Amino acid sequence: MVLSGADSLNRHAEHVNSLNVFPVPDGDTGTNMNLTMTAGVTELKAKMSASIAKSAEVLSKGLLMGARGNSGVILSQLFRGFSRGVAGLDEVNSVQFAHAMQSGVDTAYKAVVKPVEGTILTVAKETAKYAVQIARRTPDLTEFMREVLAKSKEALAKTPDMLPVLKQVGVVDSGGQGLVYIYEGFLAVLESADGSFHESTASSAAVHIPSGAATPHVNASAQAKLHTEDIEFLYDMEFFIDRTRGVSKPFDEDNFRKALAKNGDSIIVIPDDEIIKVHVHSRKPGEVFDLAMEYGELTQMHILNMREQHREIIHGEHGDVSAMPELFAEIPVQEVAVESTLVEPPAEELAPYGFIAVAMGDGIRDIFSSLGVDVVLSGGQTMNPSTQDFIDAIESISAQHIFILPNNSNIVMAAKQAAEIVERDVTVLVSKTIPQGIAAAFAFQEDESLEVNRCAMEDAIAHITSGQVTYAVRDTTLDGLEIKAGHYMGIVNGKIVTTTESVADTLQQLMTKMLENNGEVVTLLTGEEAKDEDTEAIVAWLSEQYPNAEVEVHQGGQPIYSYIISVE
Repeated sequence: MVLSGADSLNRHAEHVNSLNVFPVPDGDTGTNMNLTMTAGVTELKAKMSASIAKSAEVLSKGLLMGARGNSGVILSQLFRGFSRGVAGLDEVNSVQFAHAMQSGVDTAYKAVVKPVEGTILTVAKETAKYAVQIARRTPDLTEFMREVLAKSKEALAKTPDMLPVLKQVGVVDSGGQGLVYIYEGFLAVLESADGSFHESTASSAAVHIPSGAATPHVNASAQAKLHTEDIEFLYDMEFFIDRTRGVSKPFDEDNFRKALAKNGDSIIVIPDDEIIKVHVHSRKPGEVFDLAMEYGELTQMHILNMREQHREIIHGEHGDVSAMPELFAEIPVQEVAVESTLVEPPAEELAPYGFIAVAMGDGIRDIFSSLGVDVVLSGGQTMNPSTQDFIDAIESISAQHIFILPNNSNIVMAAKQAAEIVERDVTVLVSKTIPQGIAAAFAFQEDESLEVNRCAMEDAIAHITSGQVTYAVRDTTLDGLEIKAGHYMGIVNGKIVTTTESVADTLQQLMTKMLENNGEVVTLLTGEEAKDEDTEAIVAWLSEQYPNAEVEVHQGGQPIYSYIISVE
């Protein structure tokens, strides 16, 4: 069933890509889900077992390490929870299968701080709920899967009613569609004459990898439905309790959870012999820390004010409003064993800080390298690095603390997932554009403390206006803007604000929007398709129209986006 589900997704990956809301030539939900599923299948083929529990565990690990993009991370969590649901079972019936599906949904929802309905999560949730309801009266697994698939299609069809931007563009959710294709593969095997998987001719062909990163289906219109004051438990807290130091009493997980629940929700407590991972949304962070300190020393403490985040989303002050950090992977450190041949040097030999950034284009990579970034992963506009890619990069750096700059909204989850798995001190800065990442790297000061640097880099990210110029791959209407295939589009902080037939006109209209509130420095990163005459023309126009603004031009070399622009 898994092999057939992966095959079905592989054959339809391009269709899933085409459902991305923005008409940009870089929609890659299908590619990310396909590569994630392929990583899981590769692991499964290498360690086949007659036990469904063992097979599910192997698949889960492969998906986890190979997860790419938000859609891939969520997919990996669905199967991670399924694996938990079949633990200890060599075979399953319909009832057990249904409850494992529900376990997958529970795990995936826990991996997201603020789940948005109308996405792959909704399709998985509605399908699993129905599966549990019908399982007892549908013992035949083939008939059971037919009904499950029909329900998943029904749930998918309703996603445009839940997420206005989907209805506006006239598509269903891309991640949900990918999940339905996997379910179709499940049923295909059950309905086959001999109950086995026969690889299709299409599955052996390489899936085209689009040159760009997906725009997640979480948008300002969905956030606008929530009133800031409705966020009851406003402090998003994450930290570790070191049980080897400062322990005053034995750890009682049930009592600890109950105590946290008095003034909090979204509680995740993952204990191990030496460390306890804690995540909670709380009204009273001081009380949370007081409770936790009874069990050991606290490390890697992070607190975010979610009301503040929401205000920034609504008012567009935090950059790309299409995917703020409501998508947040919660992967426990101790539940995934990562083998590494690297031997960590003594602490006195470690550099205080290390940096990982994600970028595409030789010029942009050179800029990050010149700013002291240790590892620049290829990705962003053409490929999303996997969880394993980030882990390998982290383990290759000899530093006491490592910062990661994802530089793309669709890469943040995989970076966070990797940071949770490794036993290293890692901070993922939520940079969602190349300009934000460059600004953060500029703001870093080697001699400053961890907290001072983190605050300085986050502040730099918040004060950058990011722009892009690319072309439309289909006709659509978005936010009242008529967009024609082949025309150029100007994008500001993730929102398409202008479209014309020429790069030059698009650049001028885009820069007018970006400089509405003035700006001291304008930086242009030219892409592979940028023409010298267009670049010279916009520089001359800026000098005439905005004489007080300093204009810098650098060769970025990035694909798909003719220009990446920052204003600060």
